[in-house]
This record gives sequence, structure tokens and C-alpha cells, in this order.
Amino acid sequence: MTAVLDRTQRATERYARIAAWASLVVNMLIVVTGGLVRLTGSGLGCPTWPECQSGSLVPHGDLTIHKAIEFSNRMVTPLITIVVVATLVATWRMAQRRYALWILGGVVAQAVLGGITVRIKLNPWIVSAHLMLSMVMIAAAVALVVSLYHRLEKPELLGWAQFVTAFVVLALGTVVTGAGPHAGDADVKRNGLSALQTAQLHTDAVFLLVGLATALAVLRRSRATYALLAALVVNAAIGFTQYFTHLPVGLVAAHMLGATLVAATSTWALLEPREFRVRATDPA
Repeated sequence: MTAVLDRTQRATERYARIAAWASLVVNMLIVVTGGLVRLTGSGLGCPTWPECQSGSLVPHGDLTIHKAIEFSNRMVTPLITIVVVATLVATWRMAQRRYALWILGGVVAQAVLGGITVRIKLNPWIVSAHLMLSMVMIAAAVALVVSLYHRLEKPELLGWAQFVTAFVVLALGTVVTGAGPHAGDADVKRNGLSALQTAQLHTDAVFLLVGLATALAVLRRSRATYALLAALVVNAAIGFTQYFTHLPVGLVAAHMLGATLVAATSTWALLEPREFRVRATDPA
């Protein structure tokens, strides 16, 4: 009987881990697909919500590329819902279900916020909030994944400092986007701020984050901190390149993918179990 219970528990844990990883992947995916909607000017390809067009949940009439892109992005939401519900079912008897509940709540909030975004014609501040909520959901998904492998411990002050700074960097990135040319539709107004000045502020915050992440990596010498540093360096390189090459769509999309990796690795570095941390003062 004990052996059967052990096998059942192991199977439950295995399914929960698979579901948690799937939740992380789909929440990163929708950031990229949402970015492609904005970058291709397809933000109002479906001009209303929850319908795509008046009287229809799906596009009808001439199927333009903008309609197809916006509708395809909307179809990612049901996929995320299915995955997150499956994750909640898989973790229901575990303490970790709270993270799945947070992600599910985020899915509901994103659906409402997405509808508001369309109805008020892509206001850049609401678009920014829409993106930042996805980053929070990514963080919750990482917390779920880590908690299914290890017991979470109280993070130290430096871990919190880099995590908070990472999300400040991400938020400032959305402000830069709101001041830039990729509005999601040709007629959408921008946030009225200087793209140059907001980009400089964003860059300053990135330098601060790199400093904090470097200090954390020197202190711990761990996989999570190295992964965070790698994500920051690569995404910063993409960010500088896109700025000086006048924001080509491909690079901006890559930068958005990099932003999801920064959110994920920053959360991982925050929650990394102490057993994987090698202190700089410890013998090699």
C-alpha cells in the first residue's frame, strides 16, 4: 500500500511540474504574440471586444493580415486558460495551488484589461499595464515551478533589491515603448513623453540592475544568478542595437522575448534555494 501511495504521489508531482512549466511557457508566449500585434500595427484588427467584429466572435468579410494577427493573439488566451486550469487541478491538493490560483486570477484580469485596451483604442498606459501584468504572471509561474522542486526560503535583501529593480526596468521599458513609434495602430496617440529621455532613464535603471545582479552572482556563484546576468547582457545588447538601428520589428520582438527571460530569471534568482548558493567565502 505504501509503495502504491508513493507511486501516486510521484506521478502527481510529475504532472504538476509539467503543468507548471507549461504555464510558464504560455505566459511568456503571449507576451511575444501580443508584441507582434503591436509591432505589425494590428492592435485594432479586431476593433471590439469580446467580439472580434460587431456581431461576430471571429473575423468575417475580407480577412486582412491585421485581423488574422490580432485574432490569433486572442486565441492564445483560451490556450493559457486551459493550461492554467490544468495546473490548478494538478496542484489542488498541494500548498503550491496558491500560485496557480494567482496565475488564474491574472488570466481573468488580463482578459478584462485586454478588452479595456481595445475599447479605449490602445491607450499606451493601459497597454503598459497589460504587459506588466503578464510579467507578474510569469513571476508567479516561476515561483510555482521552483516551489514544486524545492522548499522556498526567505529571500535576502540583495535578492529583493535586484527583483524590485528588474520590475522597475521592465515598467520603464513599457514607458519607452509608449513614447516610441510602435503604437499598434497608425492612428493611436503616444504617451507624450520624450522617447530619448525615457530611453535614457530606462538605460540607467538597466545599469543599476546589472550591478545588483553582478553583486548577487559574485556572492552566490549559482545557476540562477548566472542565468539572470546572461539574460540581462543579451537583452541589453539587443536593446542598444534596436535603438541605434531605429527599432526594426524583428529586434523589438526579440527584446520583448528577452524581457520575459529577465522577469523569469530575476524571480528564479530571488527564490533560489540556499542549497544551490555557493558563498564567495566558501572553499571551492
